Amino acid sequence: MAYTPARRDPKAPPVRINLLSDTQTRPTAGMREAMARAEVGDEQVGDDPSVNLLCDRVADLMGKEAAVFLPSGTMCNVTATLVHCRPGDEILAHVSAHIIAREGGAHAALGGFQITPLQGADGKFTPDTFRAALHPRTRYQPPQTLVSAEQTANIGGGTVWKKADLDEVVAIAKTNGLATHMDGARLLNATVATGISARDMTAGWDSAWIDFSKGLGAPIGAVLAGTRDFIDEVWRWKQRLGGSMRQAGICAAACTYALDHHVDRLAEDHANARALARGLSQIRGIEVQEPETNLVFFKPDGAGIGAGDMVAALNRQGIQIAVMEGRIRACTHLDVTAAMIEETVGLVREIARKV
Repeated sequence: MAYTPARRDPKAPPVRINLLSDTQTRPTAGMREAMARAEVGDEQVGDDPSVNLLCDRVADLMGKEAAVFLPSGTMCNVTATLVHCRPGDEILAHVSAHIIAREGGAHAALGGFQITPLQGADGKFTPDTFRAALHPRTRYQPPQTLVSAEQTANIGGGTVWKKADLDEVVAIAKTNGLATHMDGARLLNATVATGISARDMTAGWDSAWIDFSKGLGAPIGAVLAGTRDFIDEVWRWKQRLGGSMRQAGICAAACTYALDHHVDRLAEDHANARALARGLSQIRGIEVQEPETNLVFFKPDGAGIGAGDMVAALNRQGIQIAVMEGRIRACTHLDVTAAMIEETVGLVREIARKV
């Protein structure tokens, strides 16, 4: 099996509408200007003012004591589990969680952790499911040390955890001696969709992070927050894993720009996702999951065409989109306009009609 990512076929038509992922966003002109003006220093020894500013902003945003700038969200998850857990420990997370399905087995390979998958609709387990998965602390079973929730739940459809459920999971975890970690890859999508602040959304969670390279539009970077002692230990793993950087302020400035200019506009992505879902649902045979944020999952099987064939047909029309877990996933972001949504619906309708 090949592990190298497949490159785009050079003979394929140019991509006109990119619905593959919100990771496909390109830095805006204003963001590039902010990057060019960034004050920089040696991030590895704490001397980059732009990195320090970003970390302070995110720590305050989430009501945590400290934060650290990391190259990726995956490194946020991996370093967090490496600090929270010890080899042989058990982590509980939804079966479709990123730490299980999308991180190359890093938590087992680097930490020796066992991740127990929890079932639940739309990418979320219930507090009762979490409670039922807990076992007595005996020498026969691994210590259960961490529970993780993904906000929003990607494979679940970009769904948002309810604040009450997050609070109850924290309460159960604390009662039973577990730490809590929030994978906040699209946390700000959730805050914009609900009107609940990031500080309130992550209240009680021992660690949480924000990804800046998705809907926020930065080219790279994520920030993990927690207590000062926790972040000190994350820094040790950041060093060990080669995540410490030098003049990283150029990248951090893009993230700060995103906080200032790209958070409120996430509502536009959500509106475009709803418009896409509404248009697709009006095509006979297309089954659509109603979006809560910027992800739209749909199945074209009822129209007589499989997901793979539909994606291939759209690719030939210059629309890049993905198949995920047997369904097509379309992701709206700042490079996707309302006109692009309308064109995509029209092309799906035409492809279905021909079939």
